[in-house]
Amino acid sequence: MRIALFGFPMTGKSTVFSLLTGLTPPAHAGRGEVFVGVAKVPDPRLERLIAMYGPKKETPATVDYIDLAGIAKGEAAEALPIDKLRTADALAHVVRAFRDDGLHHVEETVDPVRDWETMETELLMADHTVAQRRVEKLEELVTKPNRDDERRELELLRKCLGALERGEPLRNVDLTEEERRRVRGFAFLTMKPLLVIVNADESDGAMLDRGAEAFGLEEAASRPDTEVVAMSAKIEAEIAHLDREHAEEFRADLGITEPALDRVIRASYRLLGKISFFTVGEDECRAWTIRRGMNAREAAGAVHTDIERGFIRAETVAYDDLVAAGSWSACRDKGTVRVEGKDYIVQDGDVIDFRFNI
Repeated sequence: MRIALFGFPMTGKSTVFSLLTGLTPPAHAGRGEVFVGVAKVPDPRLERLIAMYGPKKETPATVDYIDLAGIAKGEAAEALPIDKLRTADALAHVVRAFRDDGLHHVEETVDPVRDWETMETELLMADHTVAQRRVEKLEELVTKPNRDDERRELELLRKCLGALERGEPLRNVDLTEEERRRVRGFAFLTMKPLLVIVNADESDGAMLDRGAEAFGLEEAASRPDTEVVAMSAKIEAEIAHLDREHAEEFRADLGITEPALDRVIRASYRLLGKISFFTVGEDECRAWTIRRGMNAREAAGAVHTDIERGFIRAETVAYDDLVAAGSWSACRDKGTVRVEGKDYIVQDGDVIDFRFNI
């Protein structure tokens, strides 16, 4: 998964990026410059499997986060590096809800709802510019003979343009899979799934679990392909220097139930419809991220294309059953190891041993 972080200046976006990836990006030198970091997905299930097997190698699932330069109001169309965003699976808008007199806010006051709405307008305008230019070009082309494909594209883009002019993000528009394929190359920003990350104040610890409701962003959370999650980057930056025991005590004192990384990544998985399955053994215990609804043969391809090509069967056990039994052989004795074929839909938490022949 690749998720691009963006927002107005002074929102704490780069601090959020550092907390997620462990990297401190240098100051952005100019427009279009991006930094990429990798976040290891925390998963207590993988930790338990590692404790059971004591493998030589431990490999968690990962998420790539892209840190973009801050966007000044009215400059999204020019400032966003559209070419680099093409590879992003989703966008993450960091919205400021913390108060700090030492950090100037571009609108003078802190209002996360206003800032979310303003940025939505920015993205709508950026997409409108792209769509309008293509529509104008297509209107010239369709006057020539044998332009049926261009006519279909023009009809589709007019549909998109109409939605944008109504202030409707393209992720809200009901498009067929074929229509989505046709417009994918335009990398429309409002078509990408959106994660709104509210960067809250230190005093808001007990409110973080309430997410959108706590910060007036219920409308955002109700939209298709949109998730809202809250965290306090300042608190998490302080906790990052503590060991696990003291970190948990500090969070408990502030009413924070879980680390921000867990909160953001779980929301990212929900947003993109992702799940994890595991492969285990003395050599390696590993978590794999796949799309929800993927079958066993497709999931095998996430491990290696040769396994997908030579797929025979997937010997599968649910994580809870494996932990309860204590070992794979004990699961066999209990009859909880299942032999699944290529069309089996992999479930979140499945532990799988793929059998294949090439």
